[in-house]
Amino acid sequence: MLQDRYGYELTTGSAAAADAYVKGVDRLLAAEADVIATLQEALAADSDFALGQIALARAMQMHGRGAEMQAPLERALALAPKATEREQSHIAIFDKILSGQGLAAIPMIGAHVATWPRDAMVVAPATGVFGLIGFSGETGREERQFSFLEPLAPHYGDDWWFRTVLAFAEVELQRHESALRNIEMALRDHPRNAHAAHIRAHIFYEMGEREEGLPFLTDWYRDYPRSGQLHCHISWHLAIWSMESGQRDEAWRIFEDAVFPGGSWGPAINTLTDGASFMLRAELAGEARRPEMWRKMADFAAEWFPATGVTFADVHSALAYAMAGDAAALKALTTAPKGPAADLLAPIADGFDAFAQGDWQR
Repeated sequence: MLQDRYGYELTTGSAAAADAYVKGVDRLLAAEADVIATLQEALAADSDFALGQIALARAMQMHGRGAEMQAPLERALALAPKATEREQSHIAIFDKILSGQGLAAIPMIGAHVATWPRDAMVVAPATGVFGLIGFSGETGREERQFSFLEPLAPHYGDDWWFRTVLAFAEVELQRHESALRNIEMALRDHPRNAHAAHIRAHIFYEMGEREEGLPFLTDWYRDYPRSGQLHCHISWHLAIWSMESGQRDEAWRIFEDAVFPGGSWGPAINTLTDGASFMLRAELAGEARRPEMWRKMADFAAEWFPATGVTFADVHSALAYAMAGDAAALKALTTAPKGPAADLLAPIADGFDAFAQGDWQR
């Protein structure tokens, strides 16, 4: 019987498919490069491998290739009846997530992990600040995420992936010492885990260790492929840290090369949010406004995030529109906002508009 890294049965007769699947899942969980190619190797060995199909669909979604995920999703659903009970539940959960019903997936995940607590792929979407709980808009979501993860700790032991996501939940609750122990354990066991390097940078920052943090992240980033899922976001951390430490030319170089539209690679939401965020922070740090760059940022927002209902994206779109002087786009975005935190969008957008115009009284 072939198994995944967590000891669960895989419905495939191909050892090559199982091995590539395990490697692909680890690469996905660590935000490494070549995730999609590795999962495609698994399916080349066994195209009837249901969990391989759903993992490929999820990887495409996470890498901003949502237009390509429908075929493996449909294939996974067709193959599900021949899979194990765990695999059927696993696929049903991702069917919800991939079809835009993430909130409905949260209770399904809870029920699933009660029986199969080490199904890391199913646990993963409920973790992190971009996860289903983090993006739920609920008050107290940080505590809820930690409460979801803490009981799972005995099932995972020293597993590098679990220690990574637990550490991030702890950072969000200012439990920095425990987070540091967990993230150092994760980096020890998987040094090229991009999520762990990212969270280690957060801990450096939150503990006031900025001068130690920038060299750590610079050194780690040097060998991180541009095709890694977190390349844009880690570049953003380096750019704002460089700006803060007075290395302004270097900050802009990193930003234009790896964060700004045309240079960044990866999920569009990172390009939007990190791009707009850096330019605002740069202006607050005394840099001159760059109208042509704000216009390009606003055009990117309009193309990729036209009133999505994802408030985190919509707020950054509002920032881009305000700073580009696009009153029509700003009004259209805020007229009938959607999403769990929609009530926040209009007042925040109004504040950005006032900032852009230098209307300090407003």
